Amino acid sequence: MNKTGIVIILLCFLAAAAVVLWERRKTRKTMEEIERMLDAAMTGSFSETNFDESQLSALETKFAHYLSAAEASSRNVAQEKDKIKTLIADISHQTKTPIANLLLYSELLMEETLPASAKANVEALYKQSEKLRFLIDSLVKLSRLENGIISLFPQQAALQPLLESVVEQYTAKASEKGLSLQMQDTDAFAVFDFKWTAEALANIVDNAIKYTEHGTITISAVSYEMFARIDISDTGSGIPESEQAKIFARFYRSNSVQKQEGVGIGLYLARQIISGEGGYIKVASVPGKGSTFSIFLPK
Repeated sequence: MNKTGIVIILLCFLAAAAVVLWERRKTRKTMEEIERMLDAAMTGSFSETNFDESQLSALETKFAHYLSAAEASSRNVAQEKDKIKTLIADISHQTKTPIANLLLYSELLMEETLPASAKANVEALYKQSEKLRFLIDSLVKLSRLENGIISLFPQQAALQPLLESVVEQYTAKASEKGLSLQMQDTDAFAVFDFKWTAEALANIVDNAIKYTEHGTITISAVSYEMFARIDISDTGSGIPESEQAKIFARFYRSNSVQKQEGVGIGLYLARQIISGEGGYIKVASVPGKGSTFSIFLPK
């Protein structure tokens, strides 16, 4: 092969190498731009600019359009959440005063000297007003949790203060019904939001008091390697096996307890709270012998 042929081959090789190098540089530039857009999208600062197909690839342009649509969707969700937040606040504010007045006037009437039939009606009015207050409060809490308006902030902490706060809150109510509310000391730790986990435990203890006619309600905790378990046991009426999978549903109430007070939202709210902390609730029950609700929290 003469020198001219060799030169031509070298020039072709160099040209091919230059094309490959240029394509690599163009690809790297495109990938760097996509990475920049992803970083901006994750921080919520992404905004689309006009791209020239001769400067950036069609893939990059389409990706920018996709991120713009995602950003718009995120803004719409945020706006809807703000509307729900405002609506919940309005409902809470507008209903709080009328319900408080109903309770107040009912209490005042109960202090008056009334015929037996009228007194029974006033007591029924008071109980229904209290039930309505509890329902509104529970629905507001639930709506805030489900819509992310209220955030859970789980932290590692000892379970003893949590259990003590619940026992202190419900000892008087249990005593009024002739029940014994007991707690076993524990050195267990778990990761949980104190305020909202106390709310979940309180709902379960409140149910135990409602559906236990005599005996004892016991709260205890056990520590394992990966999680901690809180048990709330009662000697109440128990739950049929056919209904144990339904009791955590919103507004579910067993036919056997329809005459009891309650609105069927406490256990649902408790499950939402515990699930939001990365835990779960299960129940074991024998009709006529009582129930044990077990709450599992991560460590």
